[in-house]
Amino acid sequence: MTEFSVWAPDATRVRLRLAGDSDHEMRAAADGWWRVDVPDAGLDYSFLLNDDETALPDPRSPWQPAGVHGPSRRYDHAAFAWSDSSWTGRQLPGSILYELHIGTFTPEGTFDAAIDRLDHLVSLGVDLIELLPVNAFNGEHNWGYDGVCWYAPHEPYGGPDGLKRFVDAAHARGLGVILDVVYNHFGPSGAYAPQFGPYLAEQSNSWGRSVNLDGPHSDEVRRYIIDSVLMWLRDYHVDGLRLDAVHALPDTRAVPLLEELAIEVEALSTHLGRPLSLIAESDLNDPRLITPREAGGFGLHAQWNDDAHHALHTLLTGERQGYYGDFGSLETLSDVLTGGFFHAGTWSSFRNRHHGRPVDPRVPGHRFVAYLQNHDQIGNRATGDRISASLSPSLLRVGATLLLTAPFTPMLFMGEEWAASTPWQFFTSHPEPELASAVRTGRRREFASHGWPEGDVPDPQDPQTFVRSRLDWAELDKPEHASMLSFYQRLIGLRRSLPDLSDPRLNAVSVQHGDQFLLMRRGDTLVVANLAGRGQGVSLPGVARRVLLATGEGVTVMRDRIQLPAETAAIVAL
Repeated sequence: MTEFSVWAPDATRVRLRLAGDSDHEMRAAADGWWRVDVPDAGLDYSFLLNDDETALPDPRSPWQPAGVHGPSRRYDHAAFAWSDSSWTGRQLPGSILYELHIGTFTPEGTFDAAIDRLDHLVSLGVDLIELLPVNAFNGEHNWGYDGVCWYAPHEPYGGPDGLKRFVDAAHARGLGVILDVVYNHFGPSGAYAPQFGPYLAEQSNSWGRSVNLDGPHSDEVRRYIIDSVLMWLRDYHVDGLRLDAVHALPDTRAVPLLEELAIEVEALSTHLGRPLSLIAESDLNDPRLITPREAGGFGLHAQWNDDAHHALHTLLTGERQGYYGDFGSLETLSDVLTGGFFHAGTWSSFRNRHHGRPVDPRVPGHRFVAYLQNHDQIGNRATGDRISASLSPSLLRVGATLLLTAPFTPMLFMGEEWAASTPWQFFTSHPEPELASAVRTGRRREFASHGWPEGDVPDPQDPQTFVRSRLDWAELDKPEHASMLSFYQRLIGLRRSLPDLSDPRLNAVSVQHGDQFLLMRRGDTLVVANLAGRGQGVSLPGVARRVLLATGEGVTVMRDRIQLPAETAAIVAL
């Protein structure tokens, strides 16, 4: 016998429909769950609510081989032959992350094709791969943030077995896998779960109605999210999750969902005997997310740090529009390097109010994920241009040096390591004409309000927008790209070899700056960056023994002074 169950607390009747079989009436329980036992059940199934003859996929469907509108398919997690029994995991502290999108990482856009590029990541020196969302969404290609099936990997990528093959292959090479997950909203097409029960709250966020975390029947909605989190970590062997936009999870409970997740993931980690990481994306600049529960925090392991990105980006590019307005000075970068946030209870001109909260200096810097580029900061530009499209190679190297010697957990975006010339644009493939038109129009209006001509904004629905966003691996055969890759490899290798450069203690970092130069002390190691378009000398707080790495030729050291050519950085041992 096979038991089927579904939560539908307001339904008066629920039927199970099996492919090639008659419908089966389900029994209701007091907790809102409906169940039925079926002998010799097939693989494909769906549910019918009340007297409606519309067949709906399971909200907890593990597999949607015919797409998000089709029937669900049963899946046996125990049937996959894993080879990673000796895998002991990868902790976040000391690691380097690499963010990638399965659909554009390779020409094929599948889990299996991505496996063929894992050796490149090993040679680069990263520790953890962070996959953009892979749960099922409508259409063939998408960033992944329009997902509607929170338990099912996207079929065009390779489905459940494909994701498991990818994780297994990564572990075989010593690479951990972080999965980006979205629990703050459902995508606009194929979101059938809210028809089964009160999954949504009345309030809305930027992407639609918020999830019901604290209203009536919210216990089961929270369980729906928690069970999904545990499934990815347990059944797919992933090593952590990046929780998208947690500031869009309205929750007034005494024990917030995020704290509840931290509690349950810690229990699972203890059982599995390997570290499991929860990383939040939040625009609140609230260090309570990463403060241990024993100290009154939520107990998450890390959070993305947009302040670090903004401080570096504005300094390197000179851009000051929008939320970049308060950034761009060496003082700003110094505040981030020594304090974690820039906006820490300070005035935000973009928000027209004070923003953020100071970080306790005892909080380790590895709880902040920092980056020069990521999917948002590239893809949410009108044309999806990377900083390599506007910066000189020399300034790109300076930026990489500042990122990879900071006291944070650094993250690279796919192709950054060779200064990829391909853009990463906003692309969708909504089959519904009305939705496609709405996305196209909304995207162009958004950027028109910022002064971009509508004709310059790529059409998200144009297949070429997606094609243009694929990495061009042939660029690695070109000298300028191979040279940048070699530099990243040497820089990452140096970070690994020097304890000073991975030391997470924010209160052990000291920064001096002057006329377009910055000096950061990390123990007995100095990082000196000249951002000026001219050479200049910088006094050192001690006698230099040797230059460990320089971003360009012509760096000279004279005891306690270093001479740096224009747009150059050096790492120096005292």
